[in-house]
Amino acid sequence: MPDTDLSILNEIYDVILERKNTPSENSYVSSLLTHRKGIDKILEKVGEEAVETILAVKGDKKEEIIYETADLLFHLLVMLAAKDISLEEMAEELKKRRK
Repeated sequence: MPDTDLSILNEIYDVILERKNTPSENSYVSSLLTHRKGIDKILEKVGEEAVETILAVKGDKKEEIIYETADLLFHLLVMLAAKDISLEEMAEELKKRRK
């Protein structure tokens, strides 16, 4: 089984960091990162997307599972960026667990 190219996660994370460092009024990511609720707004979205992912899996519709999981991954990336956690740090943790 060939390795899947997950470079899109790096691309998206880079855009999220760009929005964090240079907020834009028209950016959804910027609106999350600068929301008056702070990190709580991002955590609400992570929770919402986690529930929607669970419901999609329960509904057993592949397209919905893919869609909702992508939303969840996206909001997890926003959360990591908000807390200054890099994808490299996440990769290292996963590698440690692989042993």
